[in-house]
Amino acid sequence: MPKPAARLAVQKTYKLFIGGKFVRGETGRVMLARTGAGATQSNYCRASRKDFRDAVTAARAALSGWSKTSAYLRGQILYRAAEMLERRHQDFATELMPEAWRRARREVTAAIDRLVYYAGWTDKFAQVFGAVNPVASSHFNFTTPEPTGVVVAICPDEPALLGFVSIVAPIIAGGNCVIALASADNALPALTFSEIVATSDIPAGVVNILAGDHAELAPYFASHMDVNAIVDGSGDEKIGMELQSGSAVNLKRYFRRVVADYFAAEAENPYWIIDTTEMKTAWHPIGL
Repeated sequence: MPKPAARLAVQKTYKLFIGGKFVRGETGRVMLARTGAGATQSNYCRASRKDFRDAVTAARAALSGWSKTSAYLRGQILYRAAEMLERRHQDFATELMPEAWRRARREVTAAIDRLVYYAGWTDKFAQVFGAVNPVASSHFNFTTPEPTGVVVAICPDEPALLGFVSIVAPIIAGGNCVIALASADNALPALTFSEIVATSDIPAGVVNILAGDHAELAPYFASHMDVNAIVDGSGDEKIGMELQSGSAVNLKRYFRRVVADYFAAEAENPYWIIDTTEMKTAWHPIGL
């Protein structure tokens, strides 16, 4: 009797995450993911210009509801995402660095704590950075932060998960919707994080996650007329110049994140929330 063939394990399919749905990408292209030791880990979908445009459309559609969500509720939703990441600690550590378990667990723990940190700021930053302004007339004059709108976030290559969370969390904490481009070296943790987004209380379209070639997609990010701001954590000077020159045409806000150590306190900064908000001033007559 012939010996049965060895069973092949069913490999995970890593898709893009757009508008609350997992999509394969418009072109059908894939990229190869490898571990830190160089071993083949998996294939994942490669985003195109069309995928990015779809993500912007989804983010714009979700903006009205998310920006009007109370600050307290946004904090609860971010905290819920941290809870879910805590439950999947081992899965994410395996995807990050299967050959460096202790280091991977440290990064996942830091990502959880980073989500909790920004969750705590959602209902506090308006009080800290807003103001009641003295004016000469008989009016109350208030300055309060409001969301900028649709924000593109280019995440650093390393640390893949912690860098992604550190860039994205302050953007959505302020009431914006985001299109995040995952690490070019290890996109799998960010793409798997989309499963947390999909099953948490984060509304569809608030967080959209793409993966692909950063240099290929950067010109599209800069030229799109319905993107309000770009947060660049790529650390690539050439990509940064491309984004800045393109953004100048349509007056996008551009913020460059230069972070020496994402594990340190420099990546826990409430001013990162303010970067993607606009200060609005309201007048109200006294006595009415």
